Amino acid sequence: MNIHRHIEPAFENLLAFARESKIILFHPDSQFRSLVVARLLSESARKAYYYALDIDDVDLFHFVTGLINGLSKQHASFGRHLNVLPQNVLQNPYRHLDLVLKTFLDELSELADGDFILLLDEFDRADAADDIHRFIERLSHLAPDRCTIVINGRTLPRLPWLSMIAKRHAVILHDDDLIHKDFYGRRNAEDASLKVLSLGPGYVFLDDRLVDNWEGHLPRLLLFFVMDRPEVTRNQICEVFWPDLDIDQAVNVFHVTKRRLHKALGMDILSHDGTYYRINTEIPFYFDAFEFVESLLLCRHGDPPDAFQIWQNVAKLYRGPFLQGHSDGWIDERREAYSAANTEALTQIADIWSEQGNDELALLTLGKAIDADFSIEAIHLKLLRLYVRLGRRAEAVAHYRELEKWAKVNKRKLGADTRQLFTEITA
Repeated sequence: MNIHRHIEPAFENLLAFARESKIILFHPDSQFRSLVVARLLSESARKAYYYALDIDDVDLFHFVTGLINGLSKQHASFGRHLNVLPQNVLQNPYRHLDLVLKTFLDELSELADGDFILLLDEFDRADAADDIHRFIERLSHLAPDRCTIVINGRTLPRLPWLSMIAKRHAVILHDDDLIHKDFYGRRNAEDASLKVLSLGPGYVFLDDRLVDNWEGHLPRLLLFFVMDRPEVTRNQICEVFWPDLDIDQAVNVFHVTKRRLHKALGMDILSHDGTYYRINTEIPFYFDAFEFVESLLLCRHGDPPDAFQIWQNVAKLYRGPFLQGHSDGWIDERREAYSAANTEALTQIADIWSEQGNDELALLTLGKAIDADFSIEAIHLKLLRLYVRLGRRAEAVAHYRELEKWAKVNKRKLGADTRQLFTEITA
């Protein structure tokens, strides 16, 4: 086997995705992942900083301490912000997670002048560390655009990869291929009797019958929470669902909730290996988020001949905000990600309608995209240009005034292209 012939495509693929992703995961089954890591460190068009987790990195305190020690040898000033945090913060960083994250981001902002990669190797040593996983999950939202975190290890980290991928914050690579389905080693089954629909109010169907005998909302939400990740720990569940209870009380409530979940479905949907809970692999199911993200990736990176239909399917699958009607923190994070992907799909559909000469449908679809997320100025600009092309200048002016008012209220300055177009409209 010509190893070089396989490594170079994988390496180039990594660099290509590093330009558009905040987190890249080498899938544990990747045959050449360690060789690509070596290739990245030996010669790269993008600056790379390396940290291999130590056997002692069993919690966030040891992980942050190790990062400071390891990265300061590669960049002398790294750690100067973290090291001056109050002692009680440094000793228990997870209790002060927001402050530690903010300070860590200050460190990242000074690592390099241009784009760079932070490579976390041997990440499976943090398998049992819920606080490290939560830290990395938060980083996927907050890391600066010029920083890409690359994760390498022998296991799949317990992160919500579906929503991270939906928001364009993460990709999973298998050597020189992008993982675009079976993200957790599970796939949607053909004609599954159990159907879990998370995009919208959150419906569960069993044999086409709506499951409504939950005995409270927590058993239903527990199902969605475990569906969302490769696997979870009991402590992760307790921290999310019962943060104000001490651990013994939370564990008791968890077991009651789990029994109610199994009772509602008439099956043991959760399996447990002594450490992790996951969806029982012996039970066939359909989860709408799987199809949603698979379709997204196919359109983004596959260039399929039926892209228009696939984009339309993405928009069709989005029946509403993720678990609409609930406002838990983890739900809000997923909701933002899936909403952004839905807006992306609507914008792509509008572009295709416009290319096909169906401007009225393009206008209607852009209006839906704006209703979904009013803050994306690029969509407003598309709408304004379409109004101008159709000779509907009065509507363009009215829409610009509405956008201008919104920008003033939200203390945002409209971009030069938008302001220039308005000047041309009113000239």
